[in-house]
Amino acid sequence: MQQLASYLSGAWQTGRGRARIIHHAITGAALWEVTSEGPDMAQARRFAIERGGKALQTMTFIERSAMLKAVAKHLLEQKDQFYAISAQTGATRADSWVDIEGGIGTLFTYAGLGSRELPDDILWPEDELIPLSKQGGFAARHVLTSKSGVAVHINAFNFPCWGMLEKLAPTWLAGMPAIIKPATATAQLTRAMVKAIVDSGSVPEGAISLICGGAGDLLDHLDSQDVVTFTGSAATGQQLRTHPNLVAKSIPFTMEADSLNCCVLGEDVTPEQPEFALFIREVVREMTAKAGQKCTAIRRIIVPLAQINAVSDALISRLHKVTVGDPAQEGVKMGALVNSEQRQDVQESVNKLIAAGCEVLLGGEADLSAAGAFFPPTLLYCSQPDETPAVHAIEAFGPVATLMPYRDRQHALTLARAGGGSLAGTLVTASGELAREFILGAARAHGRIQILNEASAVESTGHGSPLPQLVHGGPGRAGGGEELGGLRSVKHYMQRTAVRAAQRCWRP
Repeated sequence: MQQLASYLSGAWQTGRGRARIIHHAITGAALWEVTSEGPDMAQARRFAIERGGKALQTMTFIERSAMLKAVAKHLLEQKDQFYAISAQTGATRADSWVDIEGGIGTLFTYAGLGSRELPDDILWPEDELIPLSKQGGFAARHVLTSKSGVAVHINAFNFPCWGMLEKLAPTWLAGMPAIIKPATATAQLTRAMVKAIVDSGSVPEGAISLICGGAGDLLDHLDSQDVVTFTGSAATGQQLRTHPNLVAKSIPFTMEADSLNCCVLGEDVTPEQPEFALFIREVVREMTAKAGQKCTAIRRIIVPLAQINAVSDALISRLHKVTVGDPAQEGVKMGALVNSEQRQDVQESVNKLIAAGCEVLLGGEADLSAAGAFFPPTLLYCSQPDETPAVHAIEAFGPVATLMPYRDRQHALTLARAGGGSLAGTLVTASGELAREFILGAARAHGRIQILNEASAVESTGHGSPLPQLVHGGPGRAGGGEELGGLRSVKHYMQRTAVRAAQRCWRP
C-alpha cells in the first residue's frame, strides 16, 4: 500500500505520523495511506505566493485564459486514467462523467469567458467612467486588481475533480495561486488530476499546490490578502468560519454546504399530465445519481395531499427498478457510497428520521457488515412536516429522500423555505401563475430554482447540475456563499477599488 503524496513548495512529498486509509468503495480493499504531518505549511504558502502568484500576476487576462484552455485540453487527453481511479470511489460511468468532464468543461467555459470579455491587461476596469464634477475634470472608476495572497480551497469528497476545477478556473483567471485540500476519502483522484496539471507544464511553478491529509496549521499563517473557500458539511463549515485567524484578519471565507433541497409538485399537476412523469423522473434521478452524494440532491419531496398515494406508488415502482452494485457490472444503475464510514453516517441519519416519526416506504437499512459501501434507495414519508422539524434539518447524505404533503400553495412555500436555506429547489408545474408565485415566495431561501414542465424538460440540465454561467451557492444552511456565476466568481479573488482622478490621468 502506497502513501498518497502532497505537492507543496514545488515538490511531491509524503508526511509522517498516524495515517488514514483510503478504501475501495466496492471491495473495501485498502488502497492508500494518507498523512500530511511534517510539511512546512508556512513555507508552502510563501512558495505559492512568491513563485506562482508573481508569475500569474504578470500574465494578462487573455494569457491566463489561454492557460486555462491549455490545461483543459491536456486533462481531456488524460481522462481515461481519471475514469479508472473514479471507479474506486463507487461512482458509475455517468457519475464520473459529471465529475471529470464536467469539471474540465468548466475550465473551457472560463477560458472562453476570459478571452471574450476581459481586457488584454492585468487591470480590470469594472464600470464606465463616473463624472464627479460639473466641468468633467474629476472622475472615478471601479477597478479590480489581483490579490497578493493565496486561495486555499478545502473541498468535499463527492466531486474530487469538478469541485477542484470549478474553483481553480476563477482563481487562476483572477491571478491567484491555489492550495488544494481535497477530502481524504477521494483524494487519490484529485491527486491524479493535480499531477497531470503539473506534468503538463501549462501553469507556472507554484500556481497549484496540493495537501493530501490534514491542513495542519495552514490557516494560522494566512493574512488579509488570502482567500479561503470550503465545500462540505454545514457543521464543519461553521467551525472553519470562526477560525480565530480568519476572524481576526477578516480573511474572505466562502462556504458552500450541503442543504435540504426540495422538489415541489404543483397543485395543478395530476397523474395524467406529462409533468407528473417528469416529477417522478427528476426525483428518482436526483436520489440515485452519485448514490445521492450530492449537495444539491433532492432531500424533501413536497406534494399536494391529494397526490401523495399516486406519487409514492410511482416513486416506489421506479426505485425498485434501480439496480445497485458494482458499476463495472452490466445493468448496474447506482454504485456505492464512498466508504463504510459514510454508509454508517447515512444509516444513523435515517434512523434519526425514523425516530422522529418518519415512515419507511422503501429501503431504510443497509448491510453494515458488507465489504462494499452500498446503501439501498430509501424513501421515507412524513405525514406531519410542520410538527417534525427533523425532516428539515437532518440530511442523510445518500440515496435518501422524504415525501411530505402540503395543503395549499402557501403551505408548500412554507415547507420549501423550512430547510433554512438551500442550494437548489425545483417546482414542477404547467402554470405560469404558480411558477411566478413560487419564485416570489421561495427564491429568498434558495440559490437556484428550476421551473420544470413539458416544454423546458426537452433541454433541461436537471435540478442538481451546477452550470459555470450561473451562481452556485445558497443562503443560511447552504453556507451563504456564491461560486461560479460566470465572471462574478473571478471577482471573489480580486480587490475592488474606487479610483478618483482627473480624467486626463485615467488609464482604463
